[in-house]
Amino acid sequence: MLRIAVLGCGRIGRMHAENIHAHPRAKLAGVFDVVHAAASDVADKLGVPRFASAEEIFASSAVDAVLIATSTPTHADFIEAAVAAAKPCLCEKPIDLSVDRVKACAKAIAGTTVPIMLGFVRRFDTGHAGVRQAIEAGQIGEVHQVTITSRDPDIAPDAYIEVSGGIFRDMTIHDFDMARFVMGEEFETVSAVGARLVAPALMRRCDDYDTVTVTLTTASGKQCVISNARRAVYGYDQRVEAFGSQGMVISENHPANNTRLYGASFTDRKAPLMNFFIERYAQAFASEIDAFVDAAEKKLPPAVGFDDGLRALLLAEAAILSVREGRPVNLSEVE
Repeated sequence: MLRIAVLGCGRIGRMHAENIHAHPRAKLAGVFDVVHAAASDVADKLGVPRFASAEEIFASSAVDAVLIATSTPTHADFIEAAVAAAKPCLCEKPIDLSVDRVKACAKAIAGTTVPIMLGFVRRFDTGHAGVRQAIEAGQIGEVHQVTITSRDPDIAPDAYIEVSGGIFRDMTIHDFDMARFVMGEEFETVSAVGARLVAPALMRRCDDYDTVTVTLTTASGKQCVISNARRAVYGYDQRVEAFGSQGMVISENHPANNTRLYGASFTDRKAPLMNFFIERYAQAFASEIDAFVDAAEKKLPPAVGFDDGLRALLLAEAAILSVREGRPVNLSEVE
């Protein structure tokens, strides 16, 4: 049993702790959070130790691996600490909001054989992964275009938006990783537009946007279009489509159930979409832990590595520059 400690007991950390606790090949070794009440609540519920500090986790012989779900500014430090302690780690995205800090982290851990996995959970969704599998199997021929739609059911609280790093680093970063995963070819240019249509005052105060469209282009001319919005009144909108020379493959939205209702004044009325990311990607989060356990036990390169985190952040930086200057940006400008 791989003994995994969880750092961070907010909503996503709590979910990870519960998934590890239920995993057949892992054991929840304990939890930590700077908010002791949050850590105590999870520890008491799951019957595991509450560590007094992150340092205690990295020094503990009772911990084989760590899952980092703390605030973003701590991620790079904790990755470095995990490598120094020879403990495999699964870290939530992003590695950091600063490309320079991510590059410094990469330099600090260069040459390590300790598995470091990034939490781009959407790769583990069976529908999204099925799009990539269809491409690899040649079922749609040569890929020409990828379309990714990702819209939240509602805007996050002001306090979250203010420290998020902006929509491109916080929200679109998942879609940048999905674009690379599905296309299977690196992007060369980024063109982005942003608007303040949902919460204009908040967005102006944070120098951010709540509605964005990004076009990514490879050196060979293949295209990906990403559409993001902070509020979709009909629910959590998550779709991935790949169009190729011989066909198309789509990963559709997930409704709460598959019931379809018909009546005298309506046809094919369906259940609403799932509420948000923990519900929508529940299977993917469980599969992500499977993949992490495999990588940690077998000392294998993880399915989503450190460089994937850096590449997604570079695309985010290019998108920010594109919006700011109103022009396409070559990725080499931000590398």
